[in-house]
Amino acid sequence: MTQTPSTQPPAGKEMTTLGGGCFWCLEAVFDGLQGVESVESGYTGGKIANPTYQQICNGDTGHAEVVRVTFDPQAISFREILEVFFAIHDPTTLNRQGNDAGTQYRSAIFYHTPEQQAAAQQAIAALTAGKAFGDPIVTEVAPAETFYVAEDYHQEYFANNSHQPYCQYVVAPKVAKFRKQFAAKARK
Repeated sequence: MTQTPSTQPPAGKEMTTLGGGCFWCLEAVFDGLQGVESVESGYTGGKIANPTYQQICNGDTGHAEVVRVTFDPQAISFREILEVFFAIHDPTTLNRQGNDAGTQYRSAIFYHTPEQQAAAQQAIAALTAGKAFGDPIVTEVAPAETFYVAEDYHQEYFANNSHQPYCQYVVAPKVAKFRKQFAAKARK
């Protein structure tokens, strides 16, 4: 596993790091979003260097399963990225998404710029004011920290394992929901 900087997108691109449960779900959705250049599954927000998936699963490292999304701000805005993010996971459950429980599955936006921080806080405030969810939003908004790329077998997991039961019952419905709700923004 390699440690990579979390604050240096390619020239003319932006980067954000998002946690919303299992990174396989997030990666599969954002891979299908127009304007997204790349999506990497990994870990951030914890207290040890170079964590492994096994360590993350124990829930003792403080890391979240996340995706690092690199996107073209001329094609899609950070605000649009957040619209998709909030639509595909439950931001009201602390340290849980469905049957996946633990701090590694927390809802989190790890911002890379002050503008992303402001946009994330504004999006949460607007969703709260509009009563978009039945319960309070518990999404963590924190500065991006060191990003650790997950093991190779986690990358493009849904694309490579779509017949696996977890993918069929958990990931595929989220991808289908995204494709239906954001049809105009989905890759063809």
